[in-house]
Amino acid sequence: MFTIVNIKMFTFVNQIKNMNLNDLFLENKEISISGRYITLASIEPLLGDLKKNNQVKIIGKSVLGKSIYSVEIGTGKMRILLWSQMHGNESTTTKALFDFFNLLKSSSELAKKLLNTFTFLSIPMLNPDGADLYTRENANKIDLNRDSQDLTQPESQVLRNIFNLFKPNYCFNLHDQRTIFGVNNSGKPATLSFLAPSYNEEREINNTRLKAIELIAAVNGQLQHYLPGQIGRFDDSFNINCIGDMFQHLGVPTILFEAGHFPNDYEREETRKFVFMALASSFMSLSENVIVVNGINKYLNIPQNKVAFYDFIYKNIKINYDGIEIITNFAAQYKEELIENHISFNAYIAKIGDLEHFFGHLEYDANNAIYTDKGESIPNLNQKADFRLGNDMEIINGVIKI
Repeated sequence: MFTIVNIKMFTFVNQIKNMNLNDLFLENKEISISGRYITLASIEPLLGDLKKNNQVKIIGKSVLGKSIYSVEIGTGKMRILLWSQMHGNESTTTKALFDFFNLLKSSSELAKKLLNTFTFLSIPMLNPDGADLYTRENANKIDLNRDSQDLTQPESQVLRNIFNLFKPNYCFNLHDQRTIFGVNNSGKPATLSFLAPSYNEEREINNTRLKAIELIAAVNGQLQHYLPGQIGRFDDSFNINCIGDMFQHLGVPTILFEAGHFPNDYEREETRKFVFMALASSFMSLSENVIVVNGINKYLNIPQNKVAFYDFIYKNIKINYDGIEIITNFAAQYKEELIENHISFNAYIAKIGDLEHFFGHLEYDANNAIYTDKGESIPNLNQKADFRLGNDMEIINGVIKI
């Protein structure tokens, strides 16, 4: 027989299942930040708004003396630690965190439920120097995600100190990944990828890792309704120098998010939506202790995240090589270059020849049109993707000029 508590839980779980996560995102999207170049200056006004309720603290300084902030919201017993922009040029999850903060401030029934269940401690920008420079590394040119054991950098020390003091029940390690990743051999980009990191070299599954696995399985089940076939599973090779592996090794269930490419979304505004959905789904599932039947199998059935894409592929190109005409293919890839505080996407030729098993986010079939550029009659690696195909088609920065 159902008790009143069971009836309430059943009602709330059904509300979760029926909730439109797309609408939830649109209601809570933080419109003041967008694009790829998100710096400390971008988010400090938003942090200022949160300070009014004593939810923001400075928890340390970067190599160059920039403030590293934490945001603590909620009064629940389950403690959740989240951090973003450990790599300074990976900003999508930072945008999604502020969207999620808006949900928590919304006074909705869902917000009340989450705030009563969880205490969230977030570090929205662990590497503010790298964010300013738009680099993966910090100002000392150290990858913080390879510093979890030696803790040589102030930013790494800040994260470990917070981990030790806060004693989280779950950790969320929030990252971006490059456009080169797809969902196995499907020809679809890996817009989101997840990982329950290994805690040992043997990649065994203990109770800690199982909790992360089951949560990912639950989130994947929800998000397939919104992002079918575009969710991957990241490689689980063990590296104790990586922060997720370390925290899993220390006995705290840890979930890695990798925000990837969605078609025509180089600014990662669509992807940010799916990260928000994944966060919301995670905490809805945890708040109701949703049990995933056959969770390990469902997790392992998420296709592998795989290097499978270039930004551009050009097929059936005729080139004149030492007086001999041959038909070949080549690919171009964007480099994200910080120019006057703006991220420019500049396309360079990345591979020539065999492109079997690779896909292009944009693909062109030249139908044997001859290649020419301002210099030579053949493409060269690392040159700018500006050229002509035949007499009629001009390509500028990788794209056909109209």
